[in-house]
Amino acid sequence: MAKLKWFATVMLVFGLTTSAQAQYPAKPIEMIVAYSAGGVTDLTARIVASFMEKYIGGRTKIVVVNRPGAAGEIGFTALAEAKPDGYTIGFINTPTILSIPIERATKFTWKSYDLLGNLVDDPSGFSVHKDSQFRTLKELQAYAKANPGTVTVGTTGVGSDDHLAMLAFQRAAGVKMTHVPYAGGSMVRTAVLGRHIAVASINIGEAMQYVASGSPFVQLAQAGAMRSSVAPDVPTFKELGFDMESNAMRGVAAPKGLPPEVRKILEDAVTKTAADPEFQAKMAATFSPMRYLPPAEYAVALERAEQLLQKLWSEEPWSPK
Repeated sequence: MAKLKWFATVMLVFGLTTSAQAQYPAKPIEMIVAYSAGGVTDLTARIVASFMEKYIGGRTKIVVVNRPGAAGEIGFTALAEAKPDGYTIGFINTPTILSIPIERATKFTWKSYDLLGNLVDDPSGFSVHKDSQFRTLKELQAYAKANPGTVTVGTTGVGSDDHLAMLAFQRAAGVKMTHVPYAGGSMVRTAVLGRHIAVASINIGEAMQYVASGSPFVQLAQAGAMRSSVAPDVPTFKELGFDMESNAMRGVAAPKGLPPEVRKILEDAVTKTAADPEFQAKMAATFSPMRYLPPAEYAVALERAEQLLQKLWSEEPWSPK
């Protein structure tokens, strides 16, 4: 009799667990963005969320939650520390998801997450106000050499791809500029428009979005290995004689330890989103260069990038140790 009661209890618990998993998601899913509203990651996240809702099915609702600050550390930490039940997912961005833990002790590394898939690979770039005194990189270089430290460059924070691009240009051009960090790309844009900074070091896709929305931006160069499809008329730094590259990957992840069934649902939703022609068209319309990587390939790319940053940090730290 006791064995029958034990068996009945086990089956009841199993049935409740199976039922709960079958009903996922039973409530809205939060998608954490570690940067401010209006920035390129935020805009991408809102597009991705709408398509993931469709592919998860039912009455799924994904709510984008902005947690900006500390170059992404606040949002990345919130995502890593969330309960791994599938109700919190988010975007992780290179290089900051890799560079911040290299700089200092953190509550996350890229291995703190279940990777769901990478979607974007966006080159860094230099943009200026259309009325800027700088019309070319050579002009910028000449002025910065003659006036060390007077050229102000806005970025999305210490250790961001924007910051690393600025440092790479300083090395390649033999100049010294002044770094001005902000919590997100939209704040950098505002600073350029208000003429509070001379140069915006932001991703080329983001810069092209601003141009399309009417912002008086001019792109001096972009830091990809080759010209980006979203800005084919913008030359690379290498073309202009400056040997440097810098880019940002943006992908979807969740706290480590998702239930396998839930993880599969989310991975499939990201995969189907990336393959959706309507999604691809929307990404093109917002100047977001796509590069879909499934979880295993995404992990390899992150590990390689981490190794390169660790080498760079050992040779030339980008912040005080």
